[in-house]
Amino acid sequence: GIAFFMYVELYLVAISFLVLEGDNLDKLFPGAATDLLGYRLQGKQLFIALAAAVVLPTTWLKNLGVLAYVSAVGLVASAVLTASLVWAGVAETGFHRNNTSVLNLCGLPTSLGLFFVCFTGHAVFPTIYSSMKNNKHFSKVLLISSVLCSVNYGLTAVLGYMIYGDDVQSQVTLNLPSGKLYTKVAILMTLINPLAKYALLTAPITAAIEEKLSLPAGGGTARVAISTVVVVTTAVVASTVPFFGYLMSFIGSFLSVMATVIFPCLCFLKIYKAEGIRRIEIAAIIGILMIGVFVAVTGTYTSLQQIIGTF
Repeated sequence: GIAFFMYVELYLVAISFLVLEGDNLDKLFPGAATDLLGYRLQGKQLFIALAAAVVLPTTWLKNLGVLAYVSAVGLVASAVLTASLVWAGVAETGFHRNNTSVLNLCGLPTSLGLFFVCFTGHAVFPTIYSSMKNNKHFSKVLLISSVLCSVNYGLTAVLGYMIYGDDVQSQVTLNLPSGKLYTKVAILMTLINPLAKYALLTAPITAAIEEKLSLPAGGGTARVAISTVVVVTTAVVASTVPFFGYLMSFIGSFLSVMATVIFPCLCFLKIYKAEGIRRIEIAAIIGILMIGVFVAVTGTYTSLQQIIGTF
């Protein structure tokens, strides 16, 4: 059951990556269109199809060690994107917006969902652990990557709000003025990031399907076929989902909270119940569970309401 939640979460994050690609390429090249097999592809849908075609070969790779270098490019891209926001603030409006609310309680469920979705890489951890040359360093790698991600996410969020205030969009790159060099750099970095991480995200899904169908792990033809189906289906769904922020909020509120907050607490209680759990630990777990349930219920309801309202 827990594995199912994790795989669905990874699948939806893969979809959101393609939505991100489509939105930003459409901003970079507005009005693009072409005919493909009798269908008219234009704007966002065209670029989602192109992004899917680019990431497809990376999903066929057997060796995750190669993907490590690709993902490292994504890390550099994230840092450059944050630097581009600093550049935008210096060059344009500055870092202070008047008439902006510091705290908007109505947006709290969505914000908490988005916060949790920032750390949805947990389902990839076993794959990374097993592919490391020296997996004794896994804990250290996990700590360093979590700290780096937290700092970068925090900087991006604060910069976006300081520059654009309440007008900040679900993708801050969509706020940046068209034609500026820093906008092109920021969008380029935003495009590189999902492309670099897509294959790493879908690798556990492909492996799980291979195992379910009792196919040999890493078998060439089977792996190519399964990963191709995964990429094509994510592209089709991404083409019909016009709401990046709401989708990410739903993933964070429902799937991420279930997989990273509620299930671990329940598993801990089940595993260590026989040995005896200290009262302070029980109190802490109950507190974490209450926060998790609050985010899951309010965030899921709010995000689904927003998604339905867009149709």
